[in-house]
Parts: sequence; C-alpha cells; structure tokens
Amino acid sequence: MENNENNIVENENNSGEIELSFTDKITGVFSEPSKTFSQIAKFPVKTIDWLLPFLILMIIAGIIRSVVMYNEEIMYQAKKQQAEMFEKMVKEGKMTQEQADKAIENSEKSMEIFKGPVGWVINIISSVVFGFIFFFIISGIYFLFIKFLLKGEGSYQHVLVANGLTSVISIIQVLLGGIITLLMGKIIMDTSLANLFEFEKGSIVKFFVSKIDPLSVWAYSVLAIGLAKLNKAENSKPYFILVFGLWILGGLLFFYLGKAFPFLSGFGG
Repeated sequence: MENNENNIVENENNSGEIELSFTDKITGVFSEPSKTFSQIAKFPVKTIDWLLPFLILMIIAGIIRSVVMYNEEIMYQAKKQQAEMFEKMVKEGKMTQEQADKAIENSEKSMEIFKGPVGWVINIISSVVFGFIFFFIISGIYFLFIKFLLKGEGSYQHVLVANGLTSVISIIQVLLGGIITLLMGKIIMDTSLANLFEFEKGSIVKFFVSKIDPLSVWAYSVLAIGLAKLNKAENSKPYFILVFGLWILGGLLFFYLGKAFPFLSGFGG
C-alpha cells in the first residue's frame, strides 16, 4: 500500500497534477497533440517516450524492407535502378565499365543474401542503427535552431521526446507505404501524390510534388506543435516555419547532392 502511494506521488508535479501514462501520450498525439505535449512539458522528460516509438518504427521499417524483397517485380526494379546508377557513373567518368559490372554483380549477390534469415537480421539492425544516427542528428539540428534562434526553454531531451512521439504517425506511413508497394509491385518511398504520376527521374517537379503528402504534413505539424509546447512557446508559428522550412530546404539539399552523388538520391525525396 505504501509503495502504491509513493508511485502516485512520483507521478505528480508541484501543482498536484498527475502525469499522463505512456499510452495516454501515444493516443494524445493523435487526438489532442497540443494538450498532450503541454501536459508532458509539466514533468521531467522520460527516455521511453522517444526511445520506444522510434525503435518500433525502425524495426517495422526493417521488416518491411525484408518482406518486399520477396516480390520479384520489386527486385527487378531494384536491380534496374542499381544498374542505371552505375551506368550513369560510368558515363560521368566516376568509374570504369569493368568496375560498374563488378559492382552490379556484387549488388545482385547481396540482394539474394538479403532475402534469407541473415538478410532479415541485417535489415532490421541496419535500420535501427542508421535510423537512430539520423534521428539524433536531425534532433540536434532542431535543438540548435530552437536554442539560438527561437530562444526556446527546452533541452535536447525535449526535442527527442517531440520527435520520438511523432514517430507513431510515421509508423502508419511506413506500414501504408509497404502495403502499397506490395499491391502496386513498385517501390513506394512515401505516401505522396508523386506516386500517382510518372515523372522524369531526378525531376525538380517530382521533388515538390513528393512534398504533397498528407501523412508527412500531419507528422511535421504534430512535431511543430510538440516542439512549441515542450519549449513553452506562446506562439507556435515560428516552430511550424522551422520544421517545414527544414523539411523543404533539407530535402532540396539532398536532392542536389543526389545529382552529384547518386547514392544520396533517396534522401532528397
């Protein structure tokens, strides 16, 4: 009985308000993000709030990558894209034809390996490791802008929480993208309008149409709200400008880098 009373006290702040449970935080991201993040801001940050949602997202992404490789049409497209990338590098003088042929051969062998149990493990682990690296970097960028430009009150951990909890929306996007990929028999990178039309590869028009993505807009909107509330900002507008500005400008950066370095082309959208 005494332990229960201690647990209740630990979950209350100085005003006597009870902290939301992890489940309430997750459901609140969907139903009342503004109210939910305002409530979260009243208590010390918890690692589980950002770690678990993002970990689940990366595991699901790794599983879907493994599942889609069993689709022969998708495998054919993946091999074709690899061949086109190396062919382009040969034309630009970045590698010889012999090197390109060897790279294509090694790539096809790797794809076959990735269809087995070892591939599943590698896909999931690589998704988690590289996913978290990107997660920490982008969170750091948000934190620096918020700290020095917007003068926010929150810590780096607050940015992690906002970014991590928003991952529950991205989980829906990844699952839906995986289902569409299997149904359509072609690789779907997102849930944007760009998937409904045929665009020239590397087209700037495709880049901007790819940003017409309801689920991405929803996720980034919730992220902006979360960052604003956790930094106790009176006005959320600067946070919306920051989040969507980095989304567009960061995407453009990788878009043009992808033209110079083809292996980065997937990051540009």
